[in-house]
Amino acid sequence: MRDLTRAEEEVMQVLWKIKKGFVKEILEHFDDPKPAYNTISTIVRILQDKGFVYHKAYGRTHEYYPVVSKSEYSKSHLNTFVKDYFSNSFEKMVSFFAKEKGISVKEMEEIMKIMEGEVKKQKMK
Repeated sequence: MRDLTRAEEEVMQVLWKIKKGFVKEILEHFDDPKPAYNTISTIVRILQDKGFVYHKAYGRTHEYYPVVSKSEYSKSHLNTFVKDYFSNSFEKMVSFFAKEKGISVKEMEEIMKIMEGEVKKQKMK
């Protein structure tokens, strides 16, 4: 799956939130100063070319909707991130964030509970 630019991700965040919308509706979800209508229109067409959105035509207007889910993109993006920055090691990534970002003891305990649950699920397979 291809990575998105920051602007493309912002538009996708809106589409994931609203499920479908015309360019005007997408634009309404941006903070002031809002980008130009043509900018959003261009980004949506690029997203369509990349296979992230599709549209339903109503004459000359188009209603856009995501065809890649937020979770699909998140998973792909995270895997690429771990590969590129942590030598494809989730262990190195978790260690980095634990040391560098000052995760609280409570947060680490919650993470450990989640991980223990996943270990149990994996062992049962």
